[in-house]
Amino acid sequence: MSGEIYMAAVGALVYEKRLQIISNNLANSNTVGYKQDHGQFQISDLSAFPKESNQNGDELNASQADLFWNQFNVYTDHSNGSLKNTGNDLDLALVGKGFFCVQTSDGTHYTRKGDFTLNADGVLVTRSGWPVLGEGGEISVDSTENPNQHKKFSVDEEGNISVDGNQIGSLRLVDFPQPYNLTKVGEALFKLSDSGLGDTPAEDVRVSQGFIELSNVDAVKMMTEMIEVLRGYESYQKIIRSVDEVNSRAINEIGKMT
Repeated sequence: MSGEIYMAAVGALVYEKRLQIISNNLANSNTVGYKQDHGQFQISDLSAFPKESNQNGDELNASQADLFWNQFNVYTDHSNGSLKNTGNDLDLALVGKGFFCVQTSDGTHYTRKGDFTLNADGVLVTRSGWPVLGEGGEISVDSTENPNQHKKFSVDEEGNISVDGNQIGSLRLVDFPQPYNLTKVGEALFKLSDSGLGDTPAEDVRVSQGFIELSNVDAVKMMTEMIEVLRGYESYQKIIRSVDEVNSRAINEIGKMT
């Protein structure tokens, strides 16, 4: 493969990855507590390129091809999303840095998605049924025969939970050293990476009852970026076609001369 085509192909692959990230962000623009992802890549060091591809012409060998590859990484933007007033006592939003703790079959996960509900046993759970953790474990709410018809469920800014004026526990709110070493696992949940440091009690955070935190995706900005990426991808495709056509003409002309 010629160096020109290889460089264009690498650029096209980077734009393809960016398009996948943008598409996923847009698909989750209405997901409660979703945190958008961004892509970043390292520009190739031109000084490391060989002066000549090899002695036989413009073709790259395997050792030279790696010089043209750009390292691509994905990182999550953990900035706060805007809050929406729902009037539902079981909806909780965090303002500041921190996460709710959720007990899943794969251990403790973390989330900003606070549209909680009560299961049949009166336990505070996520929409997927995972128990929300308090300082003492699962949060069980004593209620009437219908667990969704308790008299008064309230949570103050520090995360203390009361039912009918009696405190029954406190939300377990945690934070991590930045940059966050967390991995997305779906449903707006995160898990701690293997090499990550453990959680610590969240300090710079407060709870807003009756609100949910919306996605921090700016849909208009994402659409604009998608158009830009599509145009860039098309440009690389045109480069590949142009170089291929030039090479084809050169081969045909050489063939005629011989």
